[in-house]
Amino acid sequence: MEKIWLKSYPKGVPAEIDYTQYRSLVHLLEDAFKKYATRNAYVCMDKYLTYGEVDDLSRKLGAWLQSKGLQKGARVAIMMPNVLQYPVAIAGVLRAGYTVVNVNPLYTPRELEHQLNDSGAEAIIILENFATTLEQVIGKTKVKHVVVASMGEMLGGVKGMIVNFVVRKVKKMVPAFSLPKAVPFKKALAEGASMTLKPDQCTQEDVAFLQYTGGTTGVSKGAVLKHRNVIANVLQNEAWAQPSLNKEPKVEDITIVCALPLYHIFSLTACCLLGTRLGAMNLLIPNPRDIPGLIKELSKHQVTMFPAVNTLYNGLVNNPEFAKLDFSKLRTCNGGGMAVQKAVNDKWLKVTGCPIIEGYGLSETSPVATCNPGDATEFSGTIGLPIPSTEIAILDDNGNPVPLGQPGEIAIRGPQVMAGYWNRPEETAKVMTPDGFFKSGDVGVMDERGYVKIVDRKKDMILVSGFNVYPNEVEDVVASHPGVLECACVGVTDSNSGEAVKVYVVRKDPNLTAQQVIDFCRDRLTGYKRPKYVEFRNDLPKTNVGKILRRELRDEKKSASATA
Repeated sequence: MEKIWLKSYPKGVPAEIDYTQYRSLVHLLEDAFKKYATRNAYVCMDKYLTYGEVDDLSRKLGAWLQSKGLQKGARVAIMMPNVLQYPVAIAGVLRAGYTVVNVNPLYTPRELEHQLNDSGAEAIIILENFATTLEQVIGKTKVKHVVVASMGEMLGGVKGMIVNFVVRKVKKMVPAFSLPKAVPFKKALAEGASMTLKPDQCTQEDVAFLQYTGGTTGVSKGAVLKHRNVIANVLQNEAWAQPSLNKEPKVEDITIVCALPLYHIFSLTACCLLGTRLGAMNLLIPNPRDIPGLIKELSKHQVTMFPAVNTLYNGLVNNPEFAKLDFSKLRTCNGGGMAVQKAVNDKWLKVTGCPIIEGYGLSETSPVATCNPGDATEFSGTIGLPIPSTEIAILDDNGNPVPLGQPGEIAIRGPQVMAGYWNRPEETAKVMTPDGFFKSGDVGVMDERGYVKIVDRKKDMILVSGFNVYPNEVEDVVASHPGVLECACVGVTDSNSGEAVKVYVVRKDPNLTAQQVIDFCRDRLTGYKRPKYVEFRNDLPKTNVGKILRRELRDEKKSASATA
C-alpha cells in the first residue's frame, strides 16, 4: 500500500514511532513521575498535585488494591468526573497490575449494571455523588470492593470540609446511599501507606483499559486496549503535536485544559496520558457544562493545549467573557469526538488566534487515527492525514480498496488498533479484516494528498456532543413504554450538540404525549441518550420483511419541534 499521505506531513514529523521503548504503560507513567517529580501534574479547584505526589498517592492506592487479593488482570471500574482522585486511581490501578474500566458517572442503574457485569469488574472507585446508583445494582454484580471518594477530600483542611459541606448539604448533590463495606478513598490511601506495592509486572500485551463503546447491536461493548495500543497512541500524538508545540515563542511549561471527561477515550489519551508523557499540567474541570465557571478557571492559567469537542468550543466563543482571556501561550486546539463546524472554528480563530485542528478516531483506535497537521493555519473541512505508523484504507462493501476520490468505508491499521471486543469474538470478526484493518463504519473519501473527509455514516449511530448514541438502545427503552406500539430513533441536526436524538412513535395509547415519552426515558437513559424530540406517526416506513427504515426517516425534511 502506497502511503501517499507521508508527502503531506509537516517537517519534523516522523513516518513511524517506536512504541517498544516502554515495556508497559506503567513504565511510561513511572518514568514521567521520576523525571518530572517536582512539576505540577494536575490542578483542580485551585489544589495542585505534583508528579511526585501522584507517584506517592497512586503507589499507596495500588498497594491497597493488591492487598485485597485481586489477581493480575482483574478489572477495576472508575466512576468519577474530572477530580484529582481520577488520575491517581488510573495510575494506581495500572501499577497494581489491573485493568481500568472507565464508567460514565451519569449512567443509570441499568447501564451501570450491564457494564460491571460485562467487564467482570471486582472493584470500583466511585465519587459519593453517584454511589446511590451503585447501591441499586451492586448485589447483581461481582463487585466485592468499593472505594468512595468525595469532592473535597483531596483539597485539604478547611477548604476540603467546606467543599464537602456545600456539595452534600447546600447543593444536595449527594443522594443518600448505603454501601456498608465501602472504604473512603483517603482511608484506602492511609492503609496503603504501610504496604509495599509489588513492582510492575505488566507487559505490552496486558490489557490496560476496557473502553466501552456501543455498536450497531446497541449493546455496549468493551474495546480491549492493551498497554501497547495506548503507549503507541500517546507517542503518535506527541509526534504529531511537535509542529504546534514548537511554534515560537516556544512554551516550556505546558498546561492542558482537561474539560472533556476522563472516562472518554479522547480526554484519557490526549489530556491525561499525553500530558504525563510531556510533563504537562492538566487543568481538571469537573463540570464543563458550567461555561461561566469554566471561563473563571481558565482565567487563572495560561493554557497551551485545548482538546475539546465542537459543542464546548461553540459554548465558549459565544460567551463574551471568554474573549477577555489571555491566549498568548495557546499553541494547539484539537477538535475531535464529533465534526467541528467551520463557523465555530472561524469564531474561535478570531477570538484566540489559534485554529482548531480537527482529528478523527474511535475508542477502538485508542483513539486518534487521523489529524490535520499541527502547523495548519486554516480550517480544512477534513479529518486530516493518517498519523505516524497508521494506514488508512478506503474499502468497498467487498473489502476491496476503492480508487482515490471514491467513497468507501474508512478502515484503520496501526499499533493503536484494539485487540478486539471483550468476550465478543463474533463482534470482533465483523469489524476486523484478515490483514488487520479495523472497519470504522464511517464512509470517507481520500484525496491525492492523503487527506480524508467523512461523507456519511454506515452505522445508524448518533453523535451527541461527541458521545455515541445507538438507536437500538433508545428504541428498546421507548418501546418498553406501555403506551408505545412501535418506534424508530434517528439523529437530527442540533446547533448545540451537533446531533440530537429524535424518536418517531406509533401510539398504542392515543393519549400518550411527547413529554411522557421523554420523562419515561429520564430514569432509563443517561442525559445525552435521551430523546430531545418526539414525533407521533400513524405508521413507520418498513422493508418488505418488516424492518423499520431509519434512513428514510433521516432523509425526510425533519421537523425540529416535538409534536404531541
